[in-house]
Amino acid sequence: MVEKKQRTSTILTVVFSIISLIWVYPVFIILINSLKDNRSITTSDVFRLPTGESFAKFANYIESVTQMGFLKSFWYSVVISVTSVLLIMVCCSMAAWFIVRVNDTFSKIFYYLCIFSMVVPFQMVMFTLATTADRLKLNTPYNICIIYLGFGAGLAVFMFTGFVKSIPLEIEEAAMIDGCSPLQTYYHVLIPILKPTIISTAILETMWVWNDYLLPTLVLDIKKYRTIPMAIQYFRGSYGSVNMGAMMASIMIDVIPIIILYLFCQKYIIEGVVAGAVKG
Repeated sequence: MVEKKQRTSTILTVVFSIISLIWVYPVFIILINSLKDNRSITTSDVFRLPTGESFAKFANYIESVTQMGFLKSFWYSVVISVTSVLLIMVCCSMAAWFIVRVNDTFSKIFYYLCIFSMVVPFQMVMFTLATTADRLKLNTPYNICIIYLGFGAGLAVFMFTGFVKSIPLEIEEAAMIDGCSPLQTYYHVLIPILKPTIISTAILETMWVWNDYLLPTLVLDIKKYRTIPMAIQYFRGSYGSVNMGAMMASIMIDVIPIIILYLFCQKYIIEGVVAGAVKG
């Protein structure tokens, strides 16, 4: 029995290692092409490692940063991601706490509406959303976070609600007996307990907001504001030519922050997902 379990474990390790390499391989291809000159990418094998003639060093990265206002696009992506994720974490954790503790008809309807929002395809509402965003002046990087709150609330409320159900009510009652107001109970008692779920949900929401292309393109003025995914589309020259080297370097610059964030916080993702989906 033990040998069978070890054999199964070894097979699964090999299988998942191969799957991981398959997922990492496209990123590796982008990396090696970001180090080639544009002519080598378009005329030679894109899967070939850079050689002495095709090796462009960091010229593509320098060009990607200086061309098309890439640093400004990076700043807009950071602002949108940080403000949106913070707003989602605060509002949705409070909403989940309200849903679990009040547990009346209104809170149940509100919860199911949040879950239902996860099912509605974005394409069904994108044209109405663009018009509404223009009317409400939500078409700048500094207030588009309100729109992201609406679309990100479903997943966040679902995960937070599942975890809050596992928190004993006696802990909150003890805090209130000690003189804590509801807000103090939320910030000093609930938030520390919710830490694994907050971190895991924040990572998932950050990956979504940071890489999102369609929503900013529909809502923002592309002449004034361009996030990194939007800016990557504009590495074009005359007659439709594309600067592939600079584009590949821009993609790497876009991917690296999310990879670093995920590597540092990956253990919290499993903890938070399990806590939010199983407990309660």
